[in-house]
Order: sequence, then C-alpha cells, then structure tokens
Amino acid sequence: MVLRSFLSKRSCQFGRGLHVGKQFSCPSGEDIVFRAICVNLRHRRWNFLEQVSPSLTNALVSRVVRNFQNSPQLALEFYNWVGEKKGFQHSLASCCALIHVLIKSRRFDDALSQMENLMHVNGLNPLEVLDGLVDSYEFCDSSPAVFDALVRACTQCGATEGAYAVIRKLRMQGHFVTIHAWNNFFSYLLKLNEIGRFWNMYKEMISYRYIENVNTFNLVVYAHCKECKLLEAISTFYRMLKSGIWPNVVTFNMIIDGACRMGEIELALKLVQKTGVMSENSVSPNTVTYNSIINGCCKLGKIAFLEEIRNDMIKARVEPDVRTYAILIDGYAQRGCLEEALRLCNEMVDRGLMPNTVVYNSILHWLYMEGDVGGASLVLSDLIDKHVFPDQFTYSTLIKGLCRNGYVMQAFKFHSQVLGKNVIKDTFSDNILINYLCKTNNLSGAMQLVGSMFIRGLIPDLVTYGALIDGYCKEGKVESAVQIYDKIAKVEKEPNVVIYNSILNGLCKAMSVDVARRMVDSLKNMGLPDAVTYNTLINGYCGCGNIDEAFALFLEMRKAGRLVNTVTYNTLINFLCKFGCIEQAKELMKRMVLEGLIPDFITYTTLITCFAKNCSPDEVIELHDYMVLKGVIPDKQTYQAIVSPLLGEENEETRI
Repeated sequence: MVLRSFLSKRSCQFGRGLHVGKQFSCPSGEDIVFRAICVNLRHRRWNFLEQVSPSLTNALVSRVVRNFQNSPQLALEFYNWVGEKKGFQHSLASCCALIHVLIKSRRFDDALSQMENLMHVNGLNPLEVLDGLVDSYEFCDSSPAVFDALVRACTQCGATEGAYAVIRKLRMQGHFVTIHAWNNFFSYLLKLNEIGRFWNMYKEMISYRYIENVNTFNLVVYAHCKECKLLEAISTFYRMLKSGIWPNVVTFNMIIDGACRMGEIELALKLVQKTGVMSENSVSPNTVTYNSIINGCCKLGKIAFLEEIRNDMIKARVEPDVRTYAILIDGYAQRGCLEEALRLCNEMVDRGLMPNTVVYNSILHWLYMEGDVGGASLVLSDLIDKHVFPDQFTYSTLIKGLCRNGYVMQAFKFHSQVLGKNVIKDTFSDNILINYLCKTNNLSGAMQLVGSMFIRGLIPDLVTYGALIDGYCKEGKVESAVQIYDKIAKVEKEPNVVIYNSILNGLCKAMSVDVARRMVDSLKNMGLPDAVTYNTLINGYCGCGNIDEAFALFLEMRKAGRLVNTVTYNTLINFLCKFGCIEQAKELMKRMVLEGLIPDFITYTTLITCFAKNCSPDEVIELHDYMVLKGVIPDKQTYQAIVSPLLGEENEETRI
C-alpha cells in the first residue's frame, strides 16, 4: 500500500511537470529579439540596440511600435532610429502602425508629418495610404480620428481631390467619416475660394444626415460672407440656435467681419453691442472682433470712428495686440495722418508691444509716398536698432520708395547690397527696378538687369516680361515687344491678358489697327479679351478716324454683355466731340445713364469743354444741371473755369 501510494504521488508530480513544460516552450528567435529590444528601448540603451539592428525587419518594427502604445515618444524615437539605418526602408505597414499609435495618444502633428512623408517622400497617393491604415486599423485598435487626420494631411499637402477620394472610399467601405473630416475638407475649399464646390459638397454631406456642429455652421456663415450675403449669414446664425447649437466668438467675428467688408459698419457695431444678448452672455467680443471693426473703418476712410472704437475696447477690457496697432497705423498713415501713426508706434512700445515688419513696412511706404526720404531712413534705422528682421516687402518698399523720389542710384546701390547678403529669393525687387527703367525709357538698362537675373538663377516672370513689352510698345518698338513675347513662349510662360493688352496698345499707337484687330479675334478664340482689350482697340480706331469700325466694335461689346464701361463711353464721347458731333456726344452720354453707368469727371470735363466752345451759356448750364442730377461729381477745375462764371458767384455753392 505504501509503495502504491508513493508511485501514485510520483505519477502526479510527473504529470504536473509535463504540463509546466508545455507552458514554457522554447521561444522563437524573433520573440527573443523582440523582448530584448523592448527591455533595452525602455532604458534607451541605443548601444545594445545597435547590436541587434541587423536582425530588424519591418514586421518586427511594427510589433515594437505597437507594444509602446503607452509610450508614443519612445515608439517615434525607435521608428526614426531604425529609419536612419543604412539599407533599411520602412514599409507602409510599419509607418501605419506608428501613425495609429500617435493618433491614439493625440500626437496629431507627428502623425500628420508621417502621412505627408508617405505622400511626398515615398510617392504614395492618398488612397494607398488609406488602404494601409484600414488594413492595420483593427490590429492596432485604432479610432476614426486616424481617417480625419488623413483628410487633414491631404488638405495640408494641397491634395483636394485626394481628400475627397478618401472620404468617398471610406463611406463606400462602410467606415464612419466624422463631421470633423468634412469640416476640414470644407475649410480647405473655402481657403481655395471654391465656393461653388463648397456648396455642392455641403449638400452632399447633409444628404447623408450628418448632424452639423458649431464649426460646420461657422463655415457656412463664412461662405455666405465671402459671397457678400450678409442676410443669409445671419439666417444661418438663427438656424444654429434652432438646432440647439450655441454660437461661439468665431461665429460673431465672421458675421461682424463680413458686415465690415460690405461697408456695413453701423450694423457691425450693433452686433458687437448685442453679442452678449444674442449669446445669453456666453460670448464676449475679443481682440479679433475689434480688429475687424477697426479694419473696416480704415478701409472706408472713417477715421473719426477709430477713437470711439478704441474707447469701447478699453471699456470691454479687451487689450489691443500688434495687429490692432498695425491696422490703426496704416489707416491713419493712408489718410495723411503720419504724426498720429508715429504716435501710435510709440504707444504700442510703451504698452510692451514690439512693432513688427508689417508696422514698419506701412510707415516706410507712406513716408516715401509723402516724399519724406529722410524720415524713412530714420524709421529704417529704428527697425535695425530694435533687431526687427526686414522681409521681402521691406526691401521692395525701400527700392520702390527711392525710385519714386528720384533716388535711383541709391535704389540700385541698396539692391546690390541686399543681393550681396543673399536674402532676395524672388523677382519682386528686380521687377520694381525693371518697371521703373521701362517707364523712364531706359530699356537697355532694363535688359541688362534681366540678364543679371538669369546669372543669379532667377527666371523672369510674367511681370518682368509684361514691363518690358509695355516699355517697348510705348516707344513704338512693337517688333521688339513681339520678340519678348516669343521669349515667354520659350520659357513656357503662358502670357495673360495684361501682356496681350500691352502689345495691342503698342500696335494701335503704331497705327497698325488692322493687325490689332486680327490679334483681338485670336484672343476671342482663346476666351481672353476683357474690357481693356476692346477699349484699347476702340481708341485705336478713333485715333485713325475710323468712326464706323469704332461704333461697330462698341455694338459688339454690348452684345457680349458686361464689357462696356465708363472708359468705353468716354473714349467715344471724346472722339465725337473732337469731330464736332456735339449732339451725338450728348445723346451717347444720356444712353450711358440709361444703361446704369454714371458719367465721371472725365465725361463731365469733355462735354462741358466742348459745349463751352460750340454752344450757348444756357446750353452749358443745362448740360451741367442734367449731369449733376444724374449723380455726376463735377471736376473742380472745369467747374470753376467754365461753369462758375456763367452761373455767378451767388449760385456757385447751390449748383455744385
């Protein structure tokens, strides 16, 4: 019995031993390497990892990355370290594993960077990247945020079609596309100013019964404001409230900015005052709000409002920022109040705000416009003393300002100094000098500067060639202008209508009107002519005394739609007056009014001068009264020289 009991216990222990043996089966070589990497990576023992690097595979890299989901920084460091190894190329699967880890840990910028590398560096299209993310989605226990990030990566790369293709394929495969992905796509379309496509995509999204969030509504408000549809934007605001979504400060800022851009300053100010009431005190105006109001006032020239708005900011305890001062300074300087602009510069420094290049560029521009070259030099010295780094616009402003005020040699000297520092990377500054040389009939100097651009590795652009063509045409050297045009074709620069108009103007001045007409016909086949094109040709016909062709082209323009403008009528009226067709000129002016075009001071001066020479004083006064009643603002010199003496001093104020 004792022996049997002993044998029974030995048998049980042997059985347990076999069971334990099964649990501790021999691990594979990859498992051993994997465990070794994980242990040493936690302690960042890169020297040890160097020893096992020859054993690395993409499958092993993916496995290690997934294992460090709770330590995304280590996962990223390991991934980058492996990528630096000579001869190792990351696979789409290993990169997607890292992207999933980064997204789960909300490191979106790092994830976007990896996606952009896949598309830009590896040359994969967005749908290939999507396939990689979908294949590893469940294995990495990921979330829909990874697809949102891919849409964002596409828009950041400028891949509009790719972004939409990703959204469409996800829906076809039954994956959930969040409202955030749609919003990102919509935002990019509006940034590209593709308003029509925005509305089409928005309607598509609504058809899928998505619930809009505050960002979606804000984008709709923004789209309406871009189309100058303020009432529709406000209607969207009330639709938000009905949907149970509270607007945020961005909503109000978009509507207020839209109102300012449309010149509705009073409405914008009322919206600022009612922001608290309309949001049940959940939203208050911020610096961006007041910046929009100030910018709107400056653009409309309503400088008198600015002090009141600044007082409102102080009452609302909203601190002005650098942009606030930049707008104010430019607004005052633009209206000739440079002393106030400079005072504001000192004020912002006293408040602890450092003027940036935008502020300095604005001050420099308006000082040069007023001819204060010395003052501009002092401002430039202050910029350097405050260690504000000049940008391309600073250099261009200086060069243009010096040329404008007759300091051409200093402009070229400064340009050479800047070139020596190798800070000019584009053609902007060169184009300013070339344009100035062409306007002063120094075409040989302009061509020399173009030659130096080629030497420096800068390829002349359309602005460069346009200035040269315009210069040659104004000198009557149409053949040289055509040669420049041929150079554009050689460097594969497609000329725009402005360049064609310059050549056309040269042909008309050279009395080659028949050639100009054939050129316009060619442009029509390309769909390029604009009002300037036709007006130039009409002026050419008038210059040659070909009245029939001029009016035939005028009728052709009217049939085309919106091409006829004030310049068209002024050209024909001037032509009729020169040839003594006074009544016809007057009738043409009346037709102009009937078509909704208000005659300008040029129309006024042309007709009044002609009537004064050929008609009675009563007829001159009658014409003056008619034009003023139709909304014409008389030219001051013409009025004082011709009309005022006929009316008598006592009637002068009332007649104007």
